[in-house]
Amino acid sequence: MGQDRRVFQRPARLLRRAPSSISREIRRNSINPTAYDAAAAGRQARQRQRLPRRSRKLLPHNAAFLMVAELLRQGWSPQQIQGRLREHYPEDPAYHVSHETIYAAIYAMPRGELRKELIRCLRQGQDGRRKRSQGEDRRGKLPDMVSIHERPSEAEDRLIPGHWEADLIKGAGNRSAVATLVERSSRLVLLAKMPDASAASALEALTQMLNRIPEPALRKTLTYDQGKEMSRHKELTARTGIQVYFADPHSPWQRGSNENANGLIREYLPKGTDLSVHSQEELDAIAHRLNTRPRAVLDFKMPIEVFAEHLDAVIESRQAVKH
Repeated sequence: MGQDRRVFQRPARLLRRAPSSISREIRRNSINPTAYDAAAAGRQARQRQRLPRRSRKLLPHNAAFLMVAELLRQGWSPQQIQGRLREHYPEDPAYHVSHETIYAAIYAMPRGELRKELIRCLRQGQDGRRKRSQGEDRRGKLPDMVSIHERPSEAEDRLIPGHWEADLIKGAGNRSAVATLVERSSRLVLLAKMPDASAASALEALTQMLNRIPEPALRKTLTYDQGKEMSRHKELTARTGIQVYFADPHSPWQRGSNENANGLIREYLPKGTDLSVHSQEELDAIAHRLNTRPRAVLDFKMPIEVFAEHLDAVIESRQAVKH
């Protein structure tokens, strides 16, 4: 069959398709250069469906997807999200998603309220961010907060250990919670069981986890969002020596290590489940599995290996000073 565009115009009109679509179908599924067999084309299509496809980066509820969804809710365009994620995660390919990938992932979701919500976000047609109450966050400010913009610059590039990010994972109805702690340089994960999501429980859980870290030099800073469960952050500093900094509202990328870790943790602690049924021993086992998983961003070392190297270096440095 010739490639003259006019050849495809009549079948295109009958099928209500573009001539280019007809041309592409014939090129792809012709059994030889001069003949098109619809039955053979169908067999080829079914064979292609059985072939393993590359896994999508944006699967519902993985860390990158959750971040994309939050930014869409804030009025960001897929193009803006693409650029921002690449800027903030230059070494993490899980966040290197194109705007086409974002559109495709959302439209490929199963039907439901989340899909409808995100499609509405896509269709808002705004070039920039939406204004949110004249730029002000409606939540009450925590007392004596210190902004992430005052955090030591060494925390930003992840080369110096001892800088942590923390968060809460909440269970069904927000009635149960697990505290998560991630070291920015090694990606080491610590988990703590909490009876609830109160400030008192967060203080106890984070104190317990941070004081498990044997060297004060590896407890430099902690970055958290502005959730009210961190209202007792000054007590946390007094108990552990760590300096607490707060991310900007609606800025999950400022705690990217924790966002990524929470996505991995959700493989073991799915959303909407009762987290109180998990013992601390079970949480420690989950953390161990994550910490012994090789990571591409660490040149395929395990987080526990990298953190051990940091710990050894701190001990050697301290001993060298003594001598």
